[in-house]
Amino acid sequence: MKYTPKQIEKYQRQRYISFLEKVTKNLFKMFRDETTTQEQFLEKFEELKKKLDEQIVIQLNSEYHHQMKVYIERLYQECQSEFVLNEIRDINMTHLNRLQKLKNGTSYKKEKHKYTSRNQDWG
Repeated sequence: MKYTPKQIEKYQRQRYISFLEKVTKNLFKMFRDETTTQEQFLEKFEELKKKLDEQIVIQLNSEYHHQMKVYIERLYQECQSEFVLNEIRDINMTHLNRLQKLKNGTSYKKEKHKYTSRNQDWG
């Protein structure tokens, strides 16, 4: 069975996005865990970044996905120079939380569900 180019592109997009999310989740876990050493962090992050670079690069339309990619690239550049993990831990936790807020900001309620107190006197 042959796949259409559109199906292949969709699969590659989903795979790339899920891998971006995997990288950010792993970073969050490493920053949150106080027992993670700088060597462990660098080893794991280098491995994840290498696998991310092997993925086929996809154009990201979503602001959330684009910001994830920018954050990973910025962190990689920061890790190339001298740093202390405990000093950058809080800053990066803040950045990762902002990414989550950006992701959760896209969810919405329908307009009719936002104002339940407005119609309480009807019945």
